[in-house]
Amino acid sequence: MAAGGKSEPATNGTQSSAKPMELAITLPNNPGTRIHLHLTVLASTIMLFVTSAGLDATPGASPMGSFVYAMPDRYNPSQPLNTPLYTLPSSQDFATRMAKVLASRTKRPCYVGSSVNLSGAVAGGTVEEEMEAFRAIVKVVMTGVERASGAHDDDS
Repeated sequence: MAAGGKSEPATNGTQSSAKPMELAITLPNNPGTRIHLHLTVLASTIMLFVTSAGLDATPGASPMGSFVYAMPDRYNPSQPLNTPLYTLPSSQDFATRMAKVLASRTKRPCYVGSSVNLSGAVAGGTVEEEMEAFRAIVKVVMTGVERASGAHDDDS
């Protein structure tokens, strides 16, 4: 690369300019619950860590929760392949569903770590509250992936 060049060469299939995005969202029907996301979009992989916290939560570390890997299946695109890497029964289903949806929509392998716990939500973590959180997370992640992909295209 010529001296004074703006971007650095890719290493191991990733852009060196890929920086994690740290986001927090509040659910419309649960203003007391925040979902915290740590999203890293690499050239070939997506890594997402998600946790939840109430407004009265003490600052500090959250438990890890489940960690799941999913990848698109080129023979059956509607059913991504997945495997749990670390499991906790309370968060395994949410992490697995999130990883599969993101792998399907982005056509990239995804790692998802989730310790989302909505038991402190307004209705105590009903299916509707979980689906609201799930949809909100997918929407924010897809926006982040599109932005990062656009930044990667600009660097090329």
